[in-house]
Amino acid sequence: MADAETGPEWALKGELFLNCSCEVFCPCVVSLGAHPPTEGHCHAWMAIAIDEGHYEGEDLGGLNVGILADIPGRMGEGGWKVALYVDEGANDAAHDGICQIFSGKAGGTTGLFTMLVSEIIGVERQPVVIEREGRRRSIRIGRRIQGEIEMLEGANPDEPVTMTNTRYWMGPDVIAARGLKSRVRDYGRVWDFGGKSAEICPIDWGSRPAR
Repeated sequence: MADAETGPEWALKGELFLNCSCEVFCPCVVSLGAHPPTEGHCHAWMAIAIDEGHYEGEDLGGLNVGILADIPGRMGEGGWKVALYVDEGANDAAHDGICQIFSGKAGGTTGLFTMLVSEIIGVERQPVVIEREGRRRSIRIGRRIQGEIEMLEGANPDEPVTMTNTRYWMGPDVIAARGLKSRVRDYGRVWDFGGKSAEICPIDWGSRPAR
């Protein structure tokens, strides 16, 4: 449970995948957010499938989360504006835990969000539908976000192109992908990411991230 020094106790394991406005593979992975996005800004959706997890004892396993992110320049310089879509299947305690984690208020792996996010433009309970099958990943949040991506095939056709042993905040292993049919229509944003950069990353986050 929480105490004055450590804050809330939480953990998430699962997968994060995203599609953004970069024309080629995300430069943030190798530069740790110091290099500007290829278009000078980063527009993105993110999908988080929580395979297992908890927040202060409340089970979060099986829940999905969607994020709309509008980043004005280098990722590491902040100024992010984000909307959070929380699985409608989450009860009140799980919903609150997810909001604490993804606002950065819970500390730990996502604690950096308190410095990077300048405005949370909305928090909604929605049916966040995530599908993971073979090389493809998709998210559907009504008409707000409809995204589908596909892993890039490597020299060995049985293995996708993967960057390993990175120091990226999401996780050390990042699979390169590309957007297929991918659209955002919400909060005044009208974005299309078909053919754009995408990535998939196994996540193991928590209130006491490994060093």
